[in-house]
Amino acid sequence: MDRILAVIPSRYASTRFPGKPLALVHGIPMVVRVFNQARKVFSDVCVATDDERIFKTVTEAGGVAVMTSSQHRSGTDRCLEALKKYSEQTGKNFDGVVNVQGDEPFISPVQIKMLSDTLMMDGVDIATIVKRASSVEELEDPNRPKVVVDKDMNALYFSRSMIPFHRGGKLDDGMVGSLPYYLHVGLYGYRSNILEKICSMEESFLEKTEKLEQLRWLENGLKIRVAECNEPSFGIDTPQDLERVNNMHIYEE
Repeated sequence: MDRILAVIPSRYASTRFPGKPLALVHGIPMVVRVFNQARKVFSDVCVATDDERIFKTVTEAGGVAVMTSSQHRSGTDRCLEALKKYSEQTGKNFDGVVNVQGDEPFISPVQIKMLSDTLMMDGVDIATIVKRASSVEELEDPNRPKVVVDKDMNALYFSRSMIPFHRGGKLDDGMVGSLPYYLHVGLYGYRSNILEKICSMEESFLEKTEKLEQLRWLENGLKIRVAECNEPSFGIDTPQDLERVNNMHIYEE
C-alpha cells in the first residue's frame, strides 16, 4: 500500500493578507482547520512553515508542524523540505506527497481523497484537481487559472487567460456551464522522486510569463494527470473573503 504524506505549506507573510494562516474562521485558526480536514483522509499530515507563531498555534492545537526555510520560492519547494524532515523525525518513507492549500479552511475530504487516488494510479507522477467553470466572469478572472486537457485527462496547458479561446461568437454563462471549461484547483500530488526532480529545475519562460509554476513541469516534459471534482470551495485570499466566509453557514463533512 502506498504511503502518502499530506503537507500544508503555510507562510505568515502575505502581500494581500499578512497573518492569514492564523486568521480565525468560525473561531478556529485557518491553518488548524485545514490540518483537521486533511487528517480526515491521511494519517500523516504536517504543516510546513517558516514562522514560529504558526508552528506554535498548530502544535498547541494538537497538530503536527515542521519548521522550514524562509527562502523557498514556492510551496512546492517547502513541501520537499517538509517531506525530508518529517521522514527523518518519524522514520517513515513516503511514496507520494499531497500539497494541501492552507487557505481553504473547509476543503473537502472528497477532493483530497480524489487527488490522492489519482496520484496513486499507475504511470502518474503528478496529479491535480480541476472543476468546471460556471460563468464567463470566472473564465476572465486572471486570478483563476484555467487548464485544457487531452483525451486521457493529462494537462496540456495552464493559463491565466481564458483557454480555449471561443471563436464561435460571444460566450454567455449558460454556454460556459455546458462546455468543458476547467478552472484549476491549486491542489497537487507528487510522487516523492518527482517532487525532488521538479524542485531542482530552473524557472522556465512560460512559468515566469504566466506566474504559474506547473508550466515549468510541462516544459520539462512531465505529465500532470487531472481529476475533475466539483465540490464547493471557499478559498480565502483577502480580509474581505474571510468576512464573507465567517458570515456563511458551512456544513463541514
